[in-house]
Amino acid sequence: MALSPLTAVSPVDGRYHHVTHELSAFFSEYALIKYRVFVEVEYFISLCGSGVPQLAHFDGSLNDKLRDIYRHFSLEDAQWIKEKEKETNHDVKAVEYFLKDRFESLGLVDSLEFIHFGLTSQDINNTAIPYSWKEALTNVYIPQVNAVNNTLRQLATTWARIPMLARTHGQPASPTRLGKEINVFVERLTNQLQLLVSIPHAAKFGGATGNFNAHQVAYPDLDWVAFGNAFVNDTLGLHRSQTTTQIEHYDHFAAQCDALKRINNILVDLCRDIWAYISMDYFKQKITKGQVGSSAMPHKVNPIDFENAEGNLGIANALFEHLAAKLPISRMQRDLTDSTVLRNIGMPMAHTLIAFKSTIKGLNKLILNEAALKADLEQNWAVVAEAIQTILRREGYPKPYEALKELTRTNDTITQTTIAAFVDTLNVSDTVKAELKAITPWDYTGV
Repeated sequence: MALSPLTAVSPVDGRYHHVTHELSAFFSEYALIKYRVFVEVEYFISLCGSGVPQLAHFDGSLNDKLRDIYRHFSLEDAQWIKEKEKETNHDVKAVEYFLKDRFESLGLVDSLEFIHFGLTSQDINNTAIPYSWKEALTNVYIPQVNAVNNTLRQLATTWARIPMLARTHGQPASPTRLGKEINVFVERLTNQLQLLVSIPHAAKFGGATGNFNAHQVAYPDLDWVAFGNAFVNDTLGLHRSQTTTQIEHYDHFAAQCDALKRINNILVDLCRDIWAYISMDYFKQKITKGQVGSSAMPHKVNPIDFENAEGNLGIANALFEHLAAKLPISRMQRDLTDSTVLRNIGMPMAHTLIAFKSTIKGLNKLILNEAALKADLEQNWAVVAEAIQTILRREGYPKPYEALKELTRTNDTITQTTIAAFVDTLNVSDTVKAELKAITPWDYTGV
């Protein structure tokens, strides 16, 4: 059966392919092969300027043609490599043979053995994958998380002056403003994104066991550490780990996964809050003609976008958790467990992308029901007790907290009339009484 959105095992490539398809350029098998070709070509070009005498005749005139190999890399090229992999049973070696074929077509027969010179496959994988990961974060993830944050920022501005009853422990608490509560998430996302982008994109590049053994034995007079640093740090724009085994130790990548998980947790928090506010009727949702909320109950408009986002954020976090816990652990100089795990790094990114887009969709559906917010405040006059007892403290009134506790910590409903009657019993000036009576739940919202 041919692969299609209806036959794909993963919903990432099935039901949600229209949402996640842009990640194919970074995490598909085609993309991995293309990034490997990219690293191999750039390595050869850098090697030509390293001081290796057999490559001294390269003056850079063919660099554009060499770079065209990855610039114009096609699905047919990737398929050529996959067919070669069936013979070699080694994916990176198949890339090397592909490049030798292309170099021959450019007349570079005398330079074929300097393709992949002195390298092990992980020098390619542990640069190609961090490079593709960095590109995905830069080109897809960061713009998308910024889109979520910008949507929140706009709503926070729109609702900046809307008073709202706060709830701590689920119980009525000192009033706040809706815009400020949205801004809590804006600040959290902003801070965590700054932490994410501060983490280096680490890469391993140093030969079979990280010591440049093959390079050093062939050309002992060249500074291969300096060469590796220049290639990884300057040419590729990554951060070369200086002391490694055969593979990258993945500590920085694990830190990135943890940072991504924290951002996702912030959005889980947001989705649950908005879901609760919808259930409290603080928000209505825009209705799209023809859509159905329930197969049995015609009236329902469910908060499915926030539920979808929360579910996908949970899956993403489970995968990020595994990546962060597993990848930094490898037996001695290496085992193969990182290889198969790394092939899945696009999955948590895809579920995160689905969640981001669902969150934006849900936020854009919200219709503020200001009457419900005001009615909630009106029914909870007890929350001004904090304000009254604080002013009484200012005035030196004896045991103000206890007096307000006696008034409000009951099962009786506290109303504006109740508060006014209590204020009238206080032994304070008429000016202070007027000040206390002027406090309402909808204007006691702080700074």
